[in-house]
Amino acid sequence: MAKYTQLAADIVKNVGGKGNVISLAHCITRLRFKLKDEKKANTEVLKAMNGVVTVVQSGGQYQVVIGNAVGEVYDEILASQGIQAAGGDTATQDDAPKKPLDMFIDTVSGIFTPVLGVLAASGMIKGLTALLAAFQIIDTNLGTYKVMSVIGDAFFYFLPIFLGFSAAKKFKMSEFAAMAIGASLVYPSLPQIMEGEVLYDVLVGTIFESPVHLEFLGIPVLLMTYASSVIPIILAVFVGSKVEKFYMGVVPTLLKGFGVPFLTLLTMIPLTLLVVGPVATWAGQAVGAAATGIFNISPLLAGLFIGACWQVFVMFGLHWGLIPIMIQNIVTYGADPVVITMFGTTFAQIGVVLAIILKTKDQKLKGIAIPAFLSGIFGVTEPAIYGVTLPRKKFFIISCIGGAVGGALVALLGVKLYIFGGLGIFQYPCFIDPATNDVSGMYNGMIVSAVAFAVGFAMAFPLYKDEAPAPAVVATNETTAAGDIALQVTQNENSAPTIKREILKSPLTGNLVALSDVPDEVFSSGVLGKGIAVEPTVGKVIAPADGEITTLFPTGHAVGIKTNNGAEILIHIGMDTVKMNGDGFKTHVQQGDKVKQGQLLIEFDIAKIKAAGYPVITPFVVTNFAEYKDIITADGKTINGGDNLITAAV
Repeated sequence: MAKYTQLAADIVKNVGGKGNVISLAHCITRLRFKLKDEKKANTEVLKAMNGVVTVVQSGGQYQVVIGNAVGEVYDEILASQGIQAAGGDTATQDDAPKKPLDMFIDTVSGIFTPVLGVLAASGMIKGLTALLAAFQIIDTNLGTYKVMSVIGDAFFYFLPIFLGFSAAKKFKMSEFAAMAIGASLVYPSLPQIMEGEVLYDVLVGTIFESPVHLEFLGIPVLLMTYASSVIPIILAVFVGSKVEKFYMGVVPTLLKGFGVPFLTLLTMIPLTLLVVGPVATWAGQAVGAAATGIFNISPLLAGLFIGACWQVFVMFGLHWGLIPIMIQNIVTYGADPVVITMFGTTFAQIGVVLAIILKTKDQKLKGIAIPAFLSGIFGVTEPAIYGVTLPRKKFFIISCIGGAVGGALVALLGVKLYIFGGLGIFQYPCFIDPATNDVSGMYNGMIVSAVAFAVGFAMAFPLYKDEAPAPAVVATNETTAAGDIALQVTQNENSAPTIKREILKSPLTGNLVALSDVPDEVFSSGVLGKGIAVEPTVGKVIAPADGEITTLFPTGHAVGIKTNNGAEILIHIGMDTVKMNGDGFKTHVQQGDKVKQGQLLIEFDIAKIKAAGYPVITPFVVTNFAEYKDIITADGKTINGGDNLITAAV
C-alpha cells in the first residue's frame, strides 16, 4: 500500500483535510466521503490527479472515483490519514442533520426512481397510440386502439399502488400494506359512488367546497379522483409508516403477523379517505396552480429560466422536485405547459457534443462522446454532461444557453405535455392532444428540438479545439513527491506494452445492454472503462478468462480480474447493490485466487436485488482500455455465459 501513501494524502488534503471529513466508505470503484462542507473540496484538482478517474457529487456524498485500486487507496487513507470509517459499507449514515431540501429531494427521487422505467414505457405506448390515432392509422372505435389504450393507461391508472410500494421502501413500511392503501384509492366502486346521489355539501363558500356522497361512522367522506395521482399515496404511506410502527410496539409478538396489518389497514384506509387524501389532493392542486400562475405571468421568462437551469437541476437532483408538479398538472389540467419547457435542453446538449465529436482528434474523447451523443438522442444526457461538456465548462454553459432558447420557444409556441412518457425523440408523440388528436404540438416540439440543437452546435463548433496534453496535477506541498509520481507515469507510458489481443467470454447469461444505457453516469459515460452490460437472467458470474482475482468486494457485489494476457476487467453486479451489505450474494473465490475461464465466481439472487429496489443490470468493462487499440463488443440481444462477448484488440 506504500505506493498509494502520497495519493491518499493528496486526496484527503483536497477534500478539505481530515477536519472536513465526517466519515469515509468505499464501493468497488469509489471513495464515498461524507464532508462537513463540500465547498472546501478542490474538485478540479482531484479530477486532475493521477490515480483519480473523476469526482461525482450526489446524494449527499462526495465520491472520488478511483477504479480497481479503490480498496487499497481506502485502506491507506484509514491507515495513514486517521480518517474515521463509516459504519457499514455505504457511508450513507451519519449524525449530521440533513437540510430540508436535501431530505425532500432524496425522498422524491427514492420513490420515483424504481418506477421511472415502466412509467416512461407506458407513456411511450400512450404517445404511440395517440400518434397512430391522429394519423388515422388505427380506428379509435375498434379493438386495436382499445387494447393499446389499456396497455398505455393501466400503469398510470393504478399509479397509487405502484408508488405505494416504492414509498413503503423509502418510509420503511410493509410494502403490501402500503399497496393495499393505494388500491383503496382506485377501488372501482368509488367513481360509481361519486356519480351517484349527493347527500349534502361541506365547506360551502370556500375554494374547498365539496359534495358528500357517503359517510363513514357519521363522518362525511370527501371522495376525490385518485387514479394517476401522486401526492395522496405518498403522504398516506408516510403517515401509515408511523401508524404501523406504533402498532408494532403494542401488538404482542404472537399476533404481529396479522394483527399489525389488520390494525394498520383498519386505521389508515379510513384516515386516508377522510383526511389524508383530500388534504393531499388540495395541496397538490395548490402547488400546480401556483406553478401555472407564475408561468402565466411571463411564460417567456419561465421558459428561459427552466430551460437554462434544467441540466443544473439534474446534476444536483433538484429536478425531482419538479417532476411531481409535471404529473400533477397533467392529472389536474390534462396537460403541463410549465416543467416541459426543459424539453430543448437534451437537444442543445447533444448539439454541443456533436460539434466536439467533429472537431476533436482525441480518440479517447471520441470514445466517450459518440455513445453519449447516441444516448442523448433518446433523452439520457448524463453521459454527455459528466463525460464531455461539464469537464469543459465553456461547452456546458453553451448547452445551457441552447436549453434556455429551447425553453423560451416552448413557451412562445404553447407546447404542452399531455402524456408523461419517453424522453428525447420519444417525447414527440407526448405533445399530441389525445382529446382532439391535434398534432400541432408534436410539430412544434420538433421545431424546438431542432432550434436548441442548432444553437448548441453553432456556438460550440467554432470554439472547440483540443487542449494540449498536460502532465497530471498533484496538489501537494512536497514537490519531490509530485515529481516522482509524474516521472512514474512517463515511465509507464513509454514502457513496452505487455498486453495481448484477447477475447473475453461473457460472465453472465442474460440480455445485452449498451454501456451508455447503464443508469450510472460513471459507467455509462465510459470514464471507468469500455465494454458492455448484461441484464442477467441467471444469478451466476463466471470467469470471462484465465487470470487472477485482483479485487473482490466484501459484499460480493463486484469483482475485478486481471487476465493472463493483461486485460484488467471489472464486473459490477447491479447498481448501488453495495447497500445490500452482501445479502443475496455468495462468493466462491477470494482475492488473489487464480481462476480459469468458466469458473464460478459469484452467485447472486436476482429476485432479492430487484425486491430491494436496485437495478440488476451488470456492467462488464475493460478498465485499462486505453492500452488497447479498440474494445469491440458482440452484437445481438441475448448472451449465454461463456459465449464470446468482448474483443480487446491491440
